[in-house]
Amino acid sequence: MNNSVYILEDRAILYINGKDTKDFLQNLITNDINKVTDNSSCFASLLTPQGKFLFEFIVIKHKSGYFIDCEKSQSEEIFKQLNLYKIRSKVEILNLSNEFVVASFGFDKYLSIEGAKDILGFTFKYREDPIILDPRNKKLGARLIINLEKLYLSLKKLELKDNKIDNYYSQSHKLGIVPKDLNKLKNKLFGIECNFEELNGIDFKKGCYVGQENTARIKLKNKLSKRLLPIEIINGKLSEDETIYFKNIEIGKILINEKYPFALVKYLDKNFSKDATYKGENSSFKILVPEWLEI
Repeated sequence: MNNSVYILEDRAILYINGKDTKDFLQNLITNDINKVTDNSSCFASLLTPQGKFLFEFIVIKHKSGYFIDCEKSQSEEIFKQLNLYKIRSKVEILNLSNEFVVASFGFDKYLSIEGAKDILGFTFKYREDPIILDPRNKKLGARLIINLEKLYLSLKKLELKDNKIDNYYSQSHKLGIVPKDLNKLKNKLFGIECNFEELNGIDFKKGCYVGQENTARIKLKNKLSKRLLPIEIINGKLSEDETIYFKNIEIGKILINEKYPFALVKYLDKNFSKDATYKGENSSFKILVPEWLEI
């Protein structure tokens, strides 16, 4: 069994509580807040009114409110955005990133802990701290959200050994799930094009939320023609917003060009092939299709 643990120092924890919290979140996020209980957490996003991607996060029940586990580089903006929507709602939003930390470890290790269940998003307490089976894909393993002061004692008790965060990023990228640099996606694609339906991040049965109209229309009218897919660089360097061509036909655009790159790809185009090698301005690369994505 792999006893590696990744301290996800690039994650932030916000905490939302107050009398109106449940309704407040339900009117904003793409998933159904009623799914979030002491034993269940969910993946969700916040979109523009047009349905474009802004932020993504995991929502976990904590005491009388909810933890929001988000990328640290987006946390200040999420904090501001939530406060903008707050208006007269009886809601308090706190940034607890200096107190709490997120640690991730593998699925097999998770299953070995007493109380664990093989259900996406399943949540239970370990010494009063929540452990969550990642609601997007169990190959991402589980997450422990814990007070920094208690972290190393709990990791010792669980017999977990600190591993390099790059290994976690690499695993996530291979799975086809964006591990970092989410700000590079903002306003550049629809939430549904981020594969949020397949990653259990959109509830099509819930009522209104910000961006719901366009999201539902794209789904109902089968208008989803582009998807966010990972890139495997063969050689060279990608440029952000670089257009991808196949035989002079445009089939996509590089959105994240760094170490764990992703592109928005016209995956239904007859010119797109996951077996093809694509040439960029200064690179050659493949476009990968994750196994959980049936296209």
